Parts: sequence; structure tokens; C-alpha cells
Amino acid sequence: MFDRLVKDIMDSERGRSLAPDVSVTAAARVMAQGAFGAVLVVEGAILRGIFTERDALFRVIATGKDPSTTTLAQVMTPDPRTVSPEDTYGYALVLMQEGGFRHAPVVHDGKPVGVLSSRNAMDPELEDFVAEASRRVHLAKGR
Repeated sequence: MFDRLVKDIMDSERGRSLAPDVSVTAAARVMAQGAFGAVLVVEGAILRGIFTERDALFRVIATGKDPSTTTLAQVMTPDPRTVSPEDTYGYALVLMQEGGFRHAPVVHDGKPVGVLSSRNAMDPELEDFVAEASRRVHLAKGR
């Protein structure tokens, strides 16, 4: 799992990019509709920042900012650390753990191509674990 490449695990950038002048409310709606934990803040084709659920909580709600008038540029994490599609998931996890963040923009040739979440690779393994646990419960009941 940790030697898998980021490009094989990441979520596409499509639908996850918003302009810096978008309101937090509008961003939250996009995130809720897509079940995204983060959106990339992009101007032209340039990554300017990342806005996450934690940013909404700590930088907007906890500080009493009005989400309908606060823009992403005001509360995003500017110039976030990024990973390459060719990096391993293990490398990306270490980078995220050391930096204390859960989402990393994936950048190729200077352009954002996706988002990697610490959950990306865990979700398939977790589903397998749950399925196996359920199978074992059913086998035990059949005895």
C-alpha cells in the first residue's frame, strides 16, 4: 500500500478547484455536494492555496467570520506543500504527518491535477477489512 504511486490513489482535481474570490459558503456547498474534505484554490492554472474542512472550522467559524462574505483567499492555506503523481503514497503520508495536514495538492508540471487525502489508500483496505469481519461473523453463526 505505501509503495503505491500517488497517481493511482489521488482524487481528480476536476470539480475541486475554486477561485480565490469564492465565498466560504459557496466553497462549503461545493465540498458538501462532492463529499470533498478540501478544495484547491486556483487562479488561472496556478495553485494559490488549499481550503479544508478544518480551515472552515478553525479560521472561519471559531473566529466569528461571516462565511458568506469571507473569501477563500482570506482563510485558505497559501502555497501548500504538494506532492507529485509519481511520489509514493508512503512518502506523501510522511509529508502530511510531519506537516500536520490531511490533504495534499498533487501537482504535475506546475499545474494541479488532483488532491491526495490521508484516507485515499485506506478506504479500499478498510472496506476489505469490514467485508472480512462480516464474513467471519456469518461463518461463526453458521457453526
